[in-house]
Amino acid sequence: MVGERIDDRRAVEATIDALRQAWARHDHQAYADQFTIDATYVTWVGTRYQGRTDIAGSHRELWSRFLKGTTLVDEITDVRFLGPDTAVVTSRGDVLKGNRAGRLGKVQTYVLVRDPDTRWRIAAFQNTKHKALAEAVSFRVAPGLRPGSQ
Repeated sequence: MVGERIDDRRAVEATIDALRQAWARHDHQAYADQFTIDATYVTWVGTRYQGRTDIAGSHRELWSRFLKGTTLVDEITDVRFLGPDTAVVTSRGDVLKGNRAGRLGKVQTYVLVRDPDTRWRIAAFQNTKHKALAEAVSFRVAPGLRPGSQ
């Protein structure tokens, strides 16, 4: 079981890595292929896309305009398995323009499922802008809000 879980973690991480690689090539089809056919995709501005076709089309448009020449940075912070075929991944990340290094200002949550062909794909994605100042103020005013404080 432990060896299987390590192999599953590597496979889940490989899916996220394939997502980053597709972004680097601005390959909207390869990007969308990392998702299930009916995946839910929520952007940091709150736009909700449904399905692989919607995800591919939106990224084709984004890369031709607003996100042209960008790189996706995504550092996995946690992988948790809810069963043999479902994983929840959290990460810190951001979209960077050119070679410019920047702070990772977003938090992502992925739900991955294992397809019948044993490939892991993303079934749901949520991207949230991290508001560090608002978080720091809320922790100062209400320390019980800090994760792990209970």
